[in-house]
Amino acid sequence: MRQGGLVDPFPPARRRLANGSVNGPAIEWEQRYRRTVIISDTVATAIVVAGIGEFFGGRDAANWHEKWGILAFGTELLVLSALVVGRSWAPAVLGQGAEEFRRLGRSLFAATVVLALGGIALTSRNIKLWIFVAIPAIGLVTMTARYLLRLDLHRRRKDGRCLRPVLAAGSPSTVGDLITRTRKFPHIGWRVEAVCTTDGRGLDDDELEGVPVVGGLADVAKHVRHDGYRVVAVTPDPYWTPDRLQRLAWNLEGSDAEMVVAPVLMEVAGPRLHVDAVLGIPLLRVSLPTFTGGRRAIKEVVDRVGAAVLLMVFAPLMAFVALLVLADSRGGAFYRQRRVGKDGREFTIYKFRTMVVGAHRARAELADRDEGAGLLFKVRRDPRVTRVGAVLRRYSIDELPQLFNVLTGAMSLVGPRPPLPEECAAYDPDIRRRLLVKPGLTGLWQISGRSDLPWEEAVRLDLRYVEDWSLALDTVILWKTMRAVLHGQGAY
Repeated sequence: MRQGGLVDPFPPARRRLANGSVNGPAIEWEQRYRRTVIISDTVATAIVVAGIGEFFGGRDAANWHEKWGILAFGTELLVLSALVVGRSWAPAVLGQGAEEFRRLGRSLFAATVVLALGGIALTSRNIKLWIFVAIPAIGLVTMTARYLLRLDLHRRRKDGRCLRPVLAAGSPSTVGDLITRTRKFPHIGWRVEAVCTTDGRGLDDDELEGVPVVGGLADVAKHVRHDGYRVVAVTPDPYWTPDRLQRLAWNLEGSDAEMVVAPVLMEVAGPRLHVDAVLGIPLLRVSLPTFTGGRRAIKEVVDRVGAAVLLMVFAPLMAFVALLVLADSRGGAFYRQRRVGKDGREFTIYKFRTMVVGAHRARAELADRDEGAGLLFKVRRDPRVTRVGAVLRRYSIDELPQLFNVLTGAMSLVGPRPPLPEECAAYDPDIRRRLLVKPGLTGLWQISGRSDLPWEEAVRLDLRYVEDWSLALDTVILWKTMRAVLHGQGAY
């Protein structure tokens, strides 16, 4: 397949199923994508190693070329071996969330440790260059390359390509929710092609959310072997007893299908979930959310240092924006407002002023134009917003002064949205869990649509962050925030 004269590296597989989906014993694009990632990592490692040796090597040594060759070959072999052992090329994680970068980071850290121990054992003086320059550079280049590959993969998935055919099996309500989510988030790479329910019927007899119902739950393995689905998504249903789930897993052995079982705790994921075998019984262990400890201390340091660095970087821009705000309309350059932070403590948040003076008094007059979800008050074309303010809001520049809140410890770089006191007064106990952590300058809500999100979805994302927080998730959110800000989606 060619696009714009270039060969498409991820064409669809060649065999088409009876229901119209494209599939095969092993989807060709998956194999090609994995090979592309492996080649990308190998080439990136080789380029970095060669560059380090060429420009920073110890040329004053008499046998420099010999030493460079040994260290270069050893470093590349060590890094690639660590990627294999750390399962950084596993198809299940490629292009899937923060886990891909988490495994890549762990593998490179393991390679660093082994290289350091080897340097100590060999008493090599040149080993520091490879530990503190080469491997960090390899990490930067490989992660950037993988991110660019992922962007291309996600673009293809939005166009309906590079998707894994899924057979969903469970109750009509839970399967319907799964279908809705896969359609809303195509970058996950799933497309539900067929459904099995308890009685073999859907909400519209032979269909469920537009997807054909092909049989009952007892027929799942038969349909997988006949039609070659790549994923079997098992959703909650009383039919699924432990014996039946185990029998299904046995019946799928030998096929190319991956069996995925949705737990009852739908919003708990990531590092909090662990599978343990106790007395021969597989148990899903859910660890407590992390609100204190070493990782939180690291987050605090990153917040303060990051805020200080960003303030220095953006100081000229912030000074220029302040002058624009003052010149555009009467009033001060900054806007202060009370917000609720960790454990319900109130603090004063700082923003660039984007509305006319006295805008809060005119809010009652706009009550009939409220487009906000739930407890939020939002007007898409708010007449109180100034000309400069509209631009600042679109690109979230008005929020830069919140870096002072991060620097003083009232906020974090990443966290739930900081709510107003009147919002918190209306919270039920479940929603108040978002107050267990510091509010953030950005968060899952920022990269998922901001003001365009329904209230329930915004709350769900905030609670998901509280439950599943990790340093890797923070890194991914900060990275995606840049793209969300440039696009200006949901900002008004």
